[in-house]
Amino acid sequence: MSKKENLYNDLKRQILTMELDPGISLDETRLGKKYTLSRTPVRDIFRRLAGEGFLNIEENRGAFVSPLTYKALRDFFLIAPPIYAVIANLAAQNRTPVQLLELKDTQTRFQSAIASAKPDQMAYYNNRFHLIMGQMADNQYLWPSLQRLLIDHGRIGHTFYRPRNQDMKQNLDTACLHHDQFIAAIESHDVETAEKLVHEHWKLSRDNIDMFVRPDPLDIKLGSVDKHT
Repeated sequence: MSKKENLYNDLKRQILTMELDPGISLDETRLGKKYTLSRTPVRDIFRRLAGEGFLNIEENRGAFVSPLTYKALRDFFLIAPPIYAVIANLAAQNRTPVQLLELKDTQTRFQSAIASAKPDQMAYYNNRFHLIMGQMADNQYLWPSLQRLLIDHGRIGHTFYRPRNQDMKQNLDTACLHHDQFIAAIESHDVETAEKLVHEHWKLSRDNIDMFVRPDPLDIKLGSVDKHT
């Protein structure tokens, strides 16, 4: 890949995996030195990522990672399931043979990332899998919404790819199985099954997102704090 593509892919990965915090400012000079790029191509990448919803660009202030606010979380939970369901429905109707091959290839890479325990690659290929479904749906109104949803879905659910116990590992395996089932349903134009899978897949994501948004409280015993402080 070119230096510009490396910068583009690295920034996407770092945003999706929360390596770059929501709202943080990007230093175009530092990035230019790191990737040996001049200011113009760095700004081109910023504009490209802004168009996809990863960044916000403010005049005279620069580029910032898209924020993740309370309103964004609320809007996400309200609208994600119905949009995902419509995407799956249209993907099963409109997919092309080439898109189906690309979906299968992405799933193979996702499975390999799971087997190798590489969280960043899991997040990247899961995002790619659902973007391809969006391309299959072929709807100009749904596409921008799906892109934005998947960014925040990846960020608030990034712990999904770093399972800390057996239950979380089982959920990851189930999510991978759902991908295989999505492929089968889309390949056979089975709209009903594709929509049903969305609800099962969403439940896995929702449960994990709840764990991220509402973590267990710190284990501090009552009375352990010095009363004189």
